[in-house]
Amino acid sequence: MKPEGRVLVAMSGGVDSSVAAALVVEAGCEAVGVTLHLAGSTSRCCSLEDVDDARRVADALGIPFYVANQTERFRHEIIEAFADDYLRGRTPIPCVTCNKRFKFDILMERARAFGAVAVASGHFARIDTDPETGLFRLRRAVDANKDQTYFLYQLDQAQLARTWFPLGELTKDEVRARARALGLATADKPESQEICFVPDGDYAAVVEAVRPEARNRPGEIVDEAGRVLGRHRGVHRFTVGQRKGLGVAGDRRLYVIRIDAAEGQVVVGPEKELGAAGAILEGVCWISGRAPESPVRARVRVRYRHEGAPAWIEPTPGRRARVVFDEPVRAVSPGQAAVFDRGDDVLGGGVIAASFS
Repeated sequence: MKPEGRVLVAMSGGVDSSVAAALVVEAGCEAVGVTLHLAGSTSRCCSLEDVDDARRVADALGIPFYVANQTERFRHEIIEAFADDYLRGRTPIPCVTCNKRFKFDILMERARAFGAVAVASGHFARIDTDPETGLFRLRRAVDANKDQTYFLYQLDQAQLARTWFPLGELTKDEVRARARALGLATADKPESQEICFVPDGDYAAVVEAVRPEARNRPGEIVDEAGRVLGRHRGVHRFTVGQRKGLGVAGDRRLYVIRIDAAEGQVVVGPEKELGAAGAILEGVCWISGRAPESPVRARVRVRYRHEGAPAWIEPTPGRRARVVFDEPVRAVSPGQAAVFDRGDDVLGGGVIAASFS
């Protein structure tokens, strides 16, 4: 939905946000580019190099450009929370929190300061209005392979009303083609599929750098019966569903099926033990702004690349919910997000607190 008036464009320094900015200008809006400098020089996103790339694109488009340094707040609210979650035996998904607290909460504040009526970003997602209720809807992108609604389920009605996703109707190939046609410096810039502050994929190293005490928390690897099969160097090195790197010898394939951080135990078992009948969610958000009064039917995605599983979602007090799958779902990991879809419409989501059989 094209807004009328000045638009703040979130520019990360990548090709997606660059094309989003170009489309805002092309639509005749007065654009202002802003980059959030978040994770420092070692990041694969929002680093100083990305700031330079975003500035070059803004200059090419002829729009003003600003940088908002949020590295200290990002370290506290995202990186430290990420490390603490791993030490609690969870597998966090920091991109959800980052999108809510930084890429929208902070940018919405900046938009008001600039007199902008909306924030545009390079997310692959769509927003429209429900013809029956008049409420804003968050909808999956046309390009299913790039859809990013999994990370956006926390957006509320007020934010959706002031958000524009110019790439929602485009494919990734079309985005790169537009960037090349416009001669943008980021047209062929590679993208990372990793968490921005874990550029080499070594989560354990990040946890130990943030919380050095994690290096001295060894424990046991046990089976479901409690038999000790081996030792480990810290629960932060494991996630539910993991098979490689267990350091346990035997003639069976074993997987992490549960992590007991309080006891320092990693529980392993055969693949069949990974199936969960359901999950308990916390911090549940509903796109409509109100929890349903009765259980709802939807497809539930329990990780970004999960195709989703049909389930019943029962809202419970305290922004919680109980999810019951039609069939057991593999590797439902505490700390990850569970996002509810009905067709292309995203109904909401929450953080997995626990799974059950």
